[in-house]
Amino acid sequence: MGLTYKDSGVDVDGGNRFVRRIAPIVKKTFTDRVITGIGGFGALFSGSFPEMNDPVLVSGTDGVGTKLKIAQMMNKHDTIGIDAVAMCVNDIITSGARPLFFLDYLSCGKLDEDVLVDIVSGMARGCAESGCSLVGGETAEHPAVMAPDDYDIAGFAVGVVDRDRIIDGSRIAPGDQIIGLPSSGIHSNGYSLVRKLLFDMKKMTVNSSVPGLKGTLGENLLTPTRLYPKAVMACLDRGHEIKGIVHITGGGFYENIPRILPDNCAVSIDRSTFPIPDIFTLIQREGNIDDREMFTTFNMGIGLMIFASPEASALLVKTLESTGEKPAIIGKVTANGKDKVYIP
Repeated sequence: MGLTYKDSGVDVDGGNRFVRRIAPIVKKTFTDRVITGIGGFGALFSGSFPEMNDPVLVSGTDGVGTKLKIAQMMNKHDTIGIDAVAMCVNDIITSGARPLFFLDYLSCGKLDEDVLVDIVSGMARGCAESGCSLVGGETAEHPAVMAPDDYDIAGFAVGVVDRDRIIDGSRIAPGDQIIGLPSSGIHSNGYSLVRKLLFDMKKMTVNSSVPGLKGTLGENLLTPTRLYPKAVMACLDRGHEIKGIVHITGGGFYENIPRILPDNCAVSIDRSTFPIPDIFTLIQREGNIDDREMFTTFNMGIGLMIFASPEASALLVKTLESTGEKPAIIGKVTANGKDKVYIP
């Protein structure tokens, strides 16, 4: 026999087996709007929204970043897919959009069916918890470009919101309150700093037991990103007024909050109103990192912020609590000053 594609490092048969294995997992996330099954060249999704006057599609894309290295170091791949979904759906809900569907792109050095099935299972869990469908994706082997046991994940989500209900921060005004929703940990940002500090400089491992942390260091670092769509949608479905939403990802407080503030507004954050998780205390102590750098690189325990008037905030807090969240009023909007974000 002559040279085959498999000889060059691409296992087409393995890819086909992988698709067959994930098909039932993915189909469980389908809503009535999904028209096609798994394996087509494109995913078909009904775009009819009769309940809306002027539906607007909102899209977002992201990856998981170097947090993937933690999953690979631990050989634990069943939660990293949740991160991929969360990073996308948490972004689009800031516009008030209800997540509709998610697609992924998986690249790997060599196809390992069990690993990839675990990853997709995590994506399916993330979609189910967010109320959206995992409608498709792409898997590609990249021999000689990536190491055999290496992989990367990217994805994108699409949601919909009625034009007159778009949340864009334009109505935020001095006196408004900021409701913070707790993060589950580091989420999916800052891992290049974390790995350099804890593994390269401090010589820790994913199996290290660190005073103050429950479980191993790896277990803490691999905690999946918290999903906020159901909590936010519960508030919107009940007609609560929300003026702005901020997803605290790369850039932390100092870079993400100003993205939605009107020119005449700034914010003051009260650090005493929310606990800073132990993992951040560890990172700051071991790296002798100043507060500004910590609040610029990490979420510091707050994954999502909701801006509302004091009157609306009281109702929002009750609804958020009913969804299982632990909201707290963590700050207020002030008149524009020297700094857009003030964290004393």
